[in-house]
Amino acid sequence: MTAGSGERVPVLRLEKVSKRFGGVIAADEVTFTVYPGRIHGLIGPNGAGKSTLMNLISGIYTPDGGDIYFNEKNITKIPSHARARMGIGRTFQTPRFLQRSNIRDNLMLGADLGGGYSYLASYLGKKVTGFEEYLERLMEIAGFSFGWDDEISSLPYGQRKLLEIVRSLLASPRVILVDEPAAGLNSREIENAMALLEFASRERHIGILLIEHSMDMIMNTCRDIVVINFGRLIASGSPAEIQSDENVIVAYLGRDLDA
Repeated sequence: MTAGSGERVPVLRLEKVSKRFGGVIAADEVTFTVYPGRIHGLIGPNGAGKSTLMNLISGIYTPDGGDIYFNEKNITKIPSHARARMGIGRTFQTPRFLQRSNIRDNLMLGADLGGGYSYLASYLGKKVTGFEEYLERLMEIAGFSFGWDDEISSLPYGQRKLLEIVRSLLASPRVILVDEPAAGLNSREIENAMALLEFASRERHIGILLIEHSMDMIMNTCRDIVVINFGRLIASGSPAEIQSDENVIVAYLGRDLDA
């Protein structure tokens, strides 16, 4: 995507966001921005505070300090369900579905959240212009072939993780928080997950904040990377800048500078 005026306005902005759990500092005045049409990586060691930041952005946690802006509106005190309706999507390390429902009903919940395709209409099988084409495109990218009435529990773990990304895209988000999409996936599924995220950013101009331990995925898909350690931002920049940053090499990549 060519840089333009729309891309220069952040879809998500954190300003000195902090969170403590007792004596543990999970986020320490963290500041960064996410732009539409770009994939931003959020990396750091286990326990660095990455998922805590996702929970703060989505409204599961309330910051102890600082502010969170969505489309330049302060949403720090807005509840999580309202943030989802505004256009903040989310996937989790472990996929979350209605386990006793079929695949179609689970997907339609995402579409209903986006406001463009009501759950009642989906249940009755009514067609909405453009929706089926969009869904078919997503399913093709994800490499899916299954029956809509199959139970969600019948899907292998990797396909459930991909389906959660598809469901989040059906909600017409402006930004998606994606938490470790490659964990537990085989190489083909990882390729499909990357393709879904790239389609979302390139074709739908969705801003994506990606947590991932696969450095290949981070370096190959992200234009911007933020690195945190012990809740504090220690580096931000392009993949090339992050790979050569001394703080990142020591704290995250595990290489001794004197080695």
